[in-house]
Amino acid sequence: MKRTRGEKYAFVFIVVILVLLAFVCIYPVWYVLMYSLSESKHALSGGLFFWPEHPDLTGYKLVLQQKKIYVAYWNTIARTAFGTGLSLLLTAMLSYPLSLPRLKGNSFFCLAIFFTMLFNGGIIPTYLVISDLRMIDTFWALVVPGCINAFNVFIMRNFFKTIPSSLEESAMIDGANDIKILFHIILPLSGPVLAAVGMFYGIGYWNSYLAGILYVNSEKLIILQVYLRNLLIAGAATVTSGISDITLAGDINYKTLQMVTISVSIIPVLLVYPYLQRFYIKGVIIGSVKG
Repeated sequence: MKRTRGEKYAFVFIVVILVLLAFVCIYPVWYVLMYSLSESKHALSGGLFFWPEHPDLTGYKLVLQQKKIYVAYWNTIARTAFGTGLSLLLTAMLSYPLSLPRLKGNSFFCLAIFFTMLFNGGIIPTYLVISDLRMIDTFWALVVPGCINAFNVFIMRNFFKTIPSSLEESAMIDGANDIKILFHIILPLSGPVLAAVGMFYGIGYWNSYLAGILYVNSEKLIILQVYLRNLLIAGAATVTSGISDITLAGDINYKTLQMVTISVSIIPVLLVYPYLQRFYIKGVIIGSVKG
């Protein structure tokens, strides 16, 4: 059907708005990447960066010479991988019983979990719990405090409710218990929601730095976001200390070091997100609307 003039104007207006919104979302990341690739003295001139000003990799050479950033990278990758796997396991084991109408007290448990979305214990009580569990200055302190998210529980629960109950009944007739049903039937059919929730957890673990500040004092357990925070607070000396090439260190400015470190921290997310994005919309829509 042919569009009217008003519909054409509305279409153009919507496209312009969407392009502007996309620019607002994408350009800050692009600006950081282009600034980090620019020569320091030219980058200081400011303005918009659509391409590098006199491309220079001195900032990356300085940052990647530091042993601490590799320690932070390893800790962050290990925390994200292990934490995401553990969170998906615990979230699935909690969501599956809540999706079953035969569970006694189902409404009460759902209400109790929903309550945690509105109120939490606060920083000090949480710290006391972590301390009493003797997890201070341990790897567990970086994983356990955020291993289950109530919002993700409800998304996964609603997705499980869309799976036909006849599959569960057939498995029970064949002698399967709830554990086997969950791991051999439900989870293999839940790829989209597992990918979507896994992305939520993964990005959350990657970007979170509060646990690394509150519960960890050891340099051996420093994570990338805490390293970046220390750089922003302490200045360029945090990175340039210990560099044998003083001339190289003198050719770089503090802001370029910030941009380089930020770029190094976001590149893995930019590489992984396009792969998971195709599962994201399907998993969230099915898990949020139905049930």
